[in-house]
Amino acid sequence: MDEREYQTQADAVLARIEEGVEGSGAEVECERAGSGILELEFDDGSKIVINKQAAVQEIWVAARSGGFHYRWQDGQWRDTRTGEELFAALSRLASEQAGAPVNLA
Repeated sequence: MDEREYQTQADAVLARIEEGVEGSGAEVECERAGSGILELEFDDGSKIVINKQAAVQEIWVAARSGGFHYRWQDGQWRDTRTGEELFAALSRLASEQAGAPVNLA
């Protein structure tokens, strides 16, 4: 994937996450915190930060339970260690931090 394709794909992911949070009905605030950074804030003040890492063409997620790197593979963003799909992982991580189900998939 070239730089332009990466930027297009990564921007689409951030937009999809924003739409998913808004449509989930969960008590989660979603805010752009600069170019390529999205913050999800929960009632307890904890956050999940999702950001683009153009140099390595990845999307990084920082959550209470740890940091995760996702790379485009076979038409999906996949965790570089476990292979878990990004939206399934975000749903799980957000549900853990919200203390209630959050479906972003």
